[in-house]
Amino acid sequence: MLSLPSGDAALALAGLKEANLRQIERLTGSRLILRGTDLHIDGTPAAVERASRLVAALQPLWQSGERVAPVDIQVALTALDTGRLEEHAELGLQSLGSQRNGRPLRPRTPRQKAFLEAMQNHPLTLALGPAGTGKTFLATVQAVRDLQERRVERIVLTRPAVEAGERLGFLPGDLQQKVDPYLRPLYDGLHALLGQERVAQLLEKGVIEVAPLAYMRGRTLADAFVIVDEAQNTTAAQMRMVLTRLGENARMVVTGDITQIDLPPGQISGLVEAATVLDGVEGVALCRFSDADVVRHPLVQRLVQAYARRDDRVAAAAPRSRRLDVRQTHPKP
Repeated sequence: MLSLPSGDAALALAGLKEANLRQIERLTGSRLILRGTDLHIDGTPAAVERASRLVAALQPLWQSGERVAPVDIQVALTALDTGRLEEHAELGLQSLGSQRNGRPLRPRTPRQKAFLEAMQNHPLTLALGPAGTGKTFLATVQAVRDLQERRVERIVLTRPAVEAGERLGFLPGDLQQKVDPYLRPLYDGLHALLGQERVAQLLEKGVIEVAPLAYMRGRTLADAFVIVDEAQNTTAAQMRMVLTRLGENARMVVTGDITQIDLPPGQISGLVEAATVLDGVEGVALCRFSDADVVRHPLVQRLVQAYARRDDRVAAAAPRSRRLDVRQTHPKP
């Protein structure tokens, strides 16, 4: 039996209608019964030990009354199964502030922690990994922190509008209205951190700039935190162009998922090329995420794994020449 320190801790661990307890039961093969602040764990010795260690790994959250999310349970279980509980425990000690809804911000996996440290210590950081690993959101968090602490004077957010192509000119409105649909994911992170009203004020003053990648040519981005999102859809020439925009006292973070490249077949992704060319260059950090780092929703992790297995089967069945092309365009993270 485990005695929880308070009713708030019990509610934080159990979740809505004890959904968290049911999830822990499914993952460990145990049975959890919560009576007041007393948690009883039943089952085979192995199942009880596994469930107990999982609950203990979540202690930095529930002990303070912070709500435990389903993804927190999945991430803790991955840490348990990979022998990284010590690293996982350190994550709860790092605070990045809080969102507008009051939920604390912190890295949820060791690779997310390493990504944050890379952004703080390198002028250029490349982050590659599947959807849901927090690449863009964490980059936005770091950008906002640097702006608030006056390490930079502005934030520049950009991404290629691959889906728009020549059709941008036919969309109604001015440039900002034309490209907004393609830049919406970048706004979402800003709104979660600063609120819509504050973001609108900073956009109006030019402190935050959101623009398609094509409008970066010829510029020097100094005293800025630059985020290049969805960079897997840049061409080699576009990537080279945007990387060389980096000016004095500026940081750049380039994020992308190389399993979701929308470029024409046979065209090399600028992100894939940059990850190869710049690996080992002083001042450049290369961070690779895997499906174990997916924190968007537990199902997203399973979806990423399922598609990865499908891609492996397709690659294995393809002729050798085609297999070489697949590996060149979509290398393993």
